[in-house]
Amino acid sequence: MPAESAPAFEARAIIADLRAGVPPKPGALDWFARGLASGEVSDAQAGAFAMAICLNGLADTGRLALTRAMQNSGMQLEWDLPGPVLDKHSTGGIGDCVSLLLAPALAACGAYVPMISGRGLGFTGGTLDKLESIPGLRTDVTPGQLRDQLARTRCAIIAASKQIAPADRRLYAIRDVTSTVDSIDLITASILSKKLAAGLEGLVLDVKCGSGAFMKTEAEARVLAQALVATAQGAGCMTTALITDMSQPLANAAGNALEVIAVMETLTGMSVDPSLWDLTAALGGEALALGGLASDAADGAARIEQALESGAAAEYFGRMIAAQGGPADFVDRWPDRLPAAPVMIDFPSPLNGFITAIDTEALGNIVVHLGGGRLRETDRINPSVGLSDLVGLGQAVEPGQPLARVHAATQAQADAALKQLAAAYTIGESAAEEPPLILGKIT
Repeated sequence: MPAESAPAFEARAIIADLRAGVPPKPGALDWFARGLASGEVSDAQAGAFAMAICLNGLADTGRLALTRAMQNSGMQLEWDLPGPVLDKHSTGGIGDCVSLLLAPALAACGAYVPMISGRGLGFTGGTLDKLESIPGLRTDVTPGQLRDQLARTRCAIIAASKQIAPADRRLYAIRDVTSTVDSIDLITASILSKKLAAGLEGLVLDVKCGSGAFMKTEAEARVLAQALVATAQGAGCMTTALITDMSQPLANAAGNALEVIAVMETLTGMSVDPSLWDLTAALGGEALALGGLASDAADGAARIEQALESGAAAEYFGRMIAAQGGPADFVDRWPDRLPAAPVMIDFPSPLNGFITAIDTEALGNIVVHLGGGRLRETDRINPSVGLSDLVGLGQAVEPGQPLARVHAATQAQADAALKQLAAAYTIGESAAEEPPLILGKIT
């Protein structure tokens, strides 16, 4: 019998080229993405691949090729709906629960939102982990179920299934445990492969910078925003990016169920976190303008605010929760439905003065070590733990005044969190100017 022909590519050779800074050969990234999806590429090879890209990077053409390869590793969704198919993505931050507000608000404004989201990555929280703190709710949805749900409820927040961008599903988890999260090329390909596979007509991106973001400076965030927009536009999807501040938590809570509480308080009019509200409106305004549902971003923002104020967004949120297996009465009974931690203790201010700086990444790591995130890929999330009642930049504080409330599974974990909080807040004698929420826009 004649010998079988050798494969066109080999994982080791592709990794060796990337490690040496050699541009990948045509078709190499497509082969590797298919190998990630099929299992032909091992976890060790996937980690080495991610590390090589993290260290040496890809040129613009390589970044687009990797994005397309990961997008094409699974099925491509197509839609025939009586409205634009829109979505939003954040590069990750602390207390960032905008997606849970924005998806139903966009739906209330006439858009269709198939939001394929991720889990916690590094010190940042994940939209899916937050949503799954709602009892019974499923984010594992097949493409057929997604199509049916979108026709009925106009919005869905789901995990990337085995059929949609499966290469990213595999690589995403490996990046989290191999310290290869903060690569512009990997971030771009991860975000956009899922979004492009979802068949979007318009996408708005929230690219964060500051102590609680992967990009610590505005300059770094601008580079990432430009890469994301250029790659998405190169792939045929109309995209706008906002560069936003993450030098403090976006909401006054960090932790899965605790952030759902912040969302529900906003949707039901109990209380409004100004930063959370303003960013939801701004991102939604851009998305509605891209989809032709608003004359411009300002008109779109006003429409999003009306959807929130009127209760229409809450109605669509409730439909989405019920459609994905959550309680049908969640909007009315959410305080009874969400889990609560057994240990709650306040962290008191040690000084008199003003909050001049917050190590927001440290807050995210506190939540992870409380059990609200993953140190290993196999770790289970405790949805009830985290931080609430977080004091923001510029606020005046007095000795003994709570700066945060710790929600923990055990007293020992709470005590450890209190010690870590002491290093996360800087208190000065004079108030520092609070940075603007939105720092720039890339179109």
